[in-house]
Amino acid sequence: MPVSLPPALERSLDLLRCPTCRTRRLHPDRGALRCSAGHTFDIARHGYAALLTGTRAASGDDAAMAQARDRFLSTGTYAPIREVVARLAADSAPEQATVVDAGCGTGHYLAGVLDQLPGARGLGLDTSVRALRSAARAHARAAAAAWDVFRPFPLADGVVDVVLDVFAPRNPAEFRRVLRPAGRLVVVRPTGRHLAELRGRVPAMVTIDPAKEQRLHRALDPFFGAAVTEQVEYVMPLAEREALDLVGMTPSARHVRRADLADDDLLPDRVTVSVLATAYQAR
Repeated sequence: MPVSLPPALERSLDLLRCPTCRTRRLHPDRGALRCSAGHTFDIARHGYAALLTGTRAASGDDAAMAQARDRFLSTGTYAPIREVVARLAADSAPEQATVVDAGCGTGHYLAGVLDQLPGARGLGLDTSVRALRSAARAHARAAAAAWDVFRPFPLADGVVDVVLDVFAPRNPAEFRRVLRPAGRLVVVRPTGRHLAELRGRVPAMVTIDPAKEQRLHRALDPFFGAAVTEQVEYVMPLAEREALDLVGMTPSARHVRRADLADDDLLPDRVTVSVLATAYQAR
C-alpha cells in the first residue's frame, strides 16, 4: 500500500526541487515524490522524504546514537540551548516563516523554534535514517528529508527565512543560496569548556579544535555577518545513565566502547555545558 503524504511534507513541497534535475519541482505520486522528468523519491513509512541518492554519508547518527540522543534530550538538560536557539531564530522571523534545520538530528531544536513561531513551518535535513524517524514526528509543522548537508540542497533559491545549524556540519554557500535576502542563520557550536570534565576522564572522546572559531569565521564571512552572539554556560548534575547517553549521542560514540565506561570512577557526576550561539544576517 502506498505511503500517504504527511501534511507537514505536503506543506513543504513548494520549497523542494528534484535532487537530480536541481530545478524541477516535486509532486506526490502514489506514495513517492516525482519530478516532471520522472525522477522518483520514496516517502518512508516513518514520514520523511528519501531524497538522498548515491553513496550515503558515513557521519550520520546510527540507531544507537539516535536513541541515546532521544533519551538525553528528553531529560530537558539542554533546554537552555534550545531556548536560545528558538529566541535567536524568532527575533527577526516573519509570522509565516520557513525554517530549515541543516543536520537536524531528531528534530529537537527545530521543534523548539516552531513552538516559538506558531505560524511557521519547518523542514529538517539529515543523513541519518534513524534520526529522521524522530524528526518526522518531532512537530506537527515539521517535515523531514534525507539529505547530505555537504551537497547542494534540494531546495529552491531564496525560499527560507531561518536556517538552523546546531552542532552540525556547515555549507555556507548553500545556506546563503536558500535564504531570503533578509534571512537569518543561527549557528550553535561548543566552546573549549563544553563537557570538559567528561573529556578529561574519557581519553577517546573527540576533542574540540582550538581554532574552531577562526575556521567558522573564515567559512561564513563571505556570505554572512554576525548580528548577535550569546554564550550559554552552566554546570549540570550528571547521572550515570545521562553520562552514557551524552557520550553515546556524540561522534565520540564511534571511538568509545561502552565497556570502557563501566568504571564507576570514570564518569563525572557533573559537567559543564558551554556553547556559543550566533545569529548571522545574510550579506
